[in-house]
Amino acid sequence: MLATVRSRPGLVIVCGCLIALVTFGVRASFGLFTEPISIARGWEREVFALAIAIQNLLWGLGQPVAGGLADRFGAGRVLAGGAVLYTAGTALMAVSTSALTLNLTGGVLIGLGLSGASFTIVIAAFSRLVSAERRSWAIGLATATGSLGQFIFAPLGQAFVAAYGWTTALVLLAGFIAMVPALALALSGGGGPPSEEEDDLPMRAALRQAFGHSSYALLAAGFFVCGFHVAFITTHLPPYLTDLGLSAGLAAWSIGFVGLFNIVGSYSAGILGTRHSPRLLLSGIYLGRAVVITLFLLVPVGPVTVVLFAAAMGVLWLSTVPLTSALVATFFGTRHMGTLFGFVFLSHQVGAFIGVWLGGAIESATGSYDAMWWASVALGLIAAALHVPIVERRAPRIVVSPAVPA
Repeated sequence: MLATVRSRPGLVIVCGCLIALVTFGVRASFGLFTEPISIARGWEREVFALAIAIQNLLWGLGQPVAGGLADRFGAGRVLAGGAVLYTAGTALMAVSTSALTLNLTGGVLIGLGLSGASFTIVIAAFSRLVSAERRSWAIGLATATGSLGQFIFAPLGQAFVAAYGWTTALVLLAGFIAMVPALALALSGGGGPPSEEEDDLPMRAALRQAFGHSSYALLAAGFFVCGFHVAFITTHLPPYLTDLGLSAGLAAWSIGFVGLFNIVGSYSAGILGTRHSPRLLLSGIYLGRAVVITLFLLVPVGPVTVVLFAAAMGVLWLSTVPLTSALVATFFGTRHMGTLFGFVFLSHQVGAFIGVWLGGAIESATGSYDAMWWASVALGLIAAALHVPIVERRAPRIVVSPAVPA
């Protein structure tokens, strides 16, 4: 099967990019439902924020497991299974009438579904199924296509809400996710044997190697900040803008513009990462985020500044992903890429959980998001500093004792 897939890399890349477009695009539109669901159910925004926070946390907790399954059995099966959960959770959000059921559908089901049917599994598949010389480009392309999904689905989701109501809009979005299992067929096939330059380490030894590597720890800590930024802004920027008196349409387009401009950012990062230092590029991205958010807070907010903010943040949005995944491959190779990148992504999703939940909690307590915006600035500066000491070379080999199973 692997040889067959390698003979059609174009199909692998196209289908993987379409999966990233749909799964990330629908996920990025959930912030649009904060206000209508809260009003319809008579909830504070913190209720919806908690469900999305649970979703992000379970997405992260499930990612190393899903990555390990993809490493062993192939990405196609994992993507298909995750899509079933993701579809069910999105559709069932429409009939969730209590905070508990919303946490189970929008939180647990979608979170676990995303761990199996997300761009992270696509990245792991590309790392194995695409040739080394095209790998960084393909991962950047997949990330950029996911951002195109954000540009498409944010205004599309708002149009569905306006035309049919939020319950029908959720069901329609679920219909798009239901197409993922068919696309996942092209990404079937296991990881195959390691290449000559890679260590044939068993999983337990690979994890011991990774968790003992200081650069891997710094990379994971920086990705925590990325998750905090992305989840907070995706979920809370739309209600923040409507609180300031701007239209719901502009709020939706702001998320869409972030996705549109991240097409440029992610694709460029995939190219630049092959020519320049990924750690320094990552440091610059986080520093840039801190500067952009500061300027957004200091200037009067209006349609022009919102579009400029969305464009600038878009360039810096998921451009972290191809660079971060490239460093993981540099440290450890690609044999256990799904699992090892999965643990880095877990750190990202812990940050996302805190960003989404804390944003809702602070807004409910103070009536303002200001503290969260300034916390985002501070974390951006910290992340910029964390990436500077990362060493961009293969992690030291470890000796596998007989006690470690092969």
